[in-house]
Amino acid sequence: MGLANRALHGVICQNPMAHRVFGVIPARLESQRMPRKPLRPICGQPMIAWVYQRVRRAACLDQLIVATDSEEIIDFCRKSNIPAQITSSTHHSGTDRVVEIMSREPADIYVNIQGDEPMVTARHVELLLEPFGTTPLGQVSTLKVAMGADAARRPHNVKVVTDAEGRALYFSRALIPHDRDGAGAAQYYKHLGIYAYTAAALGRFRDLPPSPLERLEKLEQLRFLENGIPIHVVETAQDTIGVDTEEDLHSVEEFFRRTGAEGNPR
Repeated sequence: MGLANRALHGVICQNPMAHRVFGVIPARLESQRMPRKPLRPICGQPMIAWVYQRVRRAACLDQLIVATDSEEIIDFCRKSNIPAQITSSTHHSGTDRVVEIMSREPADIYVNIQGDEPMVTARHVELLLEPFGTTPLGQVSTLKVAMGADAARRPHNVKVVTDAEGRALYFSRALIPHDRDGAGAAQYYKHLGIYAYTAAALGRFRDLPPSPLERLEKLEQLRFLENGIPIHVVETAQDTIGVDTEEDLHSVEEFFRRTGAEGNPR
């Protein structure tokens, strides 16, 4: 969707410099935790279709594609009129897959929407882009949502803490911040694994080796922080369920049925 058409969709994008914004949905078929995850059905439609159709409503995106190493996913996308490109099977992360797309598709900002986030919305994408219009030195952005202590104790929920200006201080699978006195006053924030990066920041990520904390926590965003690249974290009220388990899949399906979206990712 061209920048000139954004106003027609009634969406205000905090993007006054008219950047070219390229959306990428990385999708890997053979996940260790949940094989064939992008093609697993949710209310009768493959997960990747839900992600694409929901994200494509974001008027801030000039282009949106699926990036995958699977010919089977490419075939599905082709039959479903979903733009897709084949990428290397050697990538270790979704960000690496976005970097490969950057080498072919020029843009100012790249948005990384993981293929296992079927509850993602256009509003999430719009919030991601806000720091690039309001922060002169904005390089990387992501999202957070408030959560309770019980959810925060689960290691698969990645936590984030930020400074007073909304810049990430740290991401962890551990419980942060630590409520030393047990006063119950800590506010916990779940990190939503959706990102936007300038081309320059993404290029630096490509050129830097995996960092020690990144390797330890298995969180690729820590490579930015360990190398002094700030990440702006925008709060959203809309939580999502990143699908890693059968339980997650059932929870997403229940959500779509409850909200009346059953069988209709559009």
